[in-house]
Amino acid sequence: MTEVLTALHPLDDAVRLEATGLGAYRGATSAAYWNMAGPFGGTTAAVMMKAVLDHPERRGRPVAQTVNFCAAIAEGEFEVVVRLIRDGRSTQHWQVEMRQAGVVVTTASTVTGPDRETWTHAPGAPPSVPAAAQTPVLDTAGRAGWRGRYEFRYERGAPIPGAASAETPASALSHNWVRDEPPRPLDYVSLAAICDTFVVKILQVRGDVPPVATVSLSSYFMADEAALARQGARPLLGVADARVFRHGFNDQSAELWSDDGVLLAVSHQVVWFKG
Repeated sequence: MTEVLTALHPLDDAVRLEATGLGAYRGATSAAYWNMAGPFGGTTAAVMMKAVLDHPERRGRPVAQTVNFCAAIAEGEFEVVVRLIRDGRSTQHWQVEMRQAGVVVTTASTVTGPDRETWTHAPGAPPSVPAAAQTPVLDTAGRAGWRGRYEFRYERGAPIPGAASAETPASALSHNWVRDEPPRPLDYVSLAAICDTFVVKILQVRGDVPPVATVSLSSYFMADEAALARQGARPLLGVADARVFRHGFNDQSAELWSDDGVLLAVSHQVVWFKG
């Protein structure tokens, strides 16, 4: 039991950074979160988030993050450089670059800010779905390695190869429960990664996976630290959809809800695909 409690979670190992100067860090890719041709984009987003959170001048919590995947990330070491672009009373604006061999492979723009007591209105609501415990776990055996680092329970829109075709495309809407595997208490690092766990929609809609890659991912964090602490390590409810596949790109929008119906994050991304 002691080993379970003290062992470093795979995600924490994947985002581990060594400070090499003010706003400068060194890290390395993780085999545990490998995708088809590089690291899972969610862990890259989490690394960029971790670098901002570790910066000594950071105030407040993450509010927004946009990650641009500029080039393929090779297996091995990388450098992350963080710059505070603007320090305002309500928000801080950060620019983050990941480099390998001196070449920029990923950029991010992050906004942090302190929570304030203000008027609150939350008209949105999650879909009515069975509880996580009543929804079967998706078998991820034989799929990209990072898929095994999450527990997926699909109520609708499970990504099944061959279940649709270009001639008879399926709906892009999906509802699924998701959590880290092994379970890990939710924080902004893991939430940034989970925002990218929605499988590329072309598989769900067309039934196949051509060469495909996320180009840009924007995530907006609507939860304070207390809301994340209340959620703990329990599964989140994910809702994702796409509106258009055209000229080799498609959009994707997603929501992540706590299991008691609080909206924790929303995300939008644009995906490149071939054919």
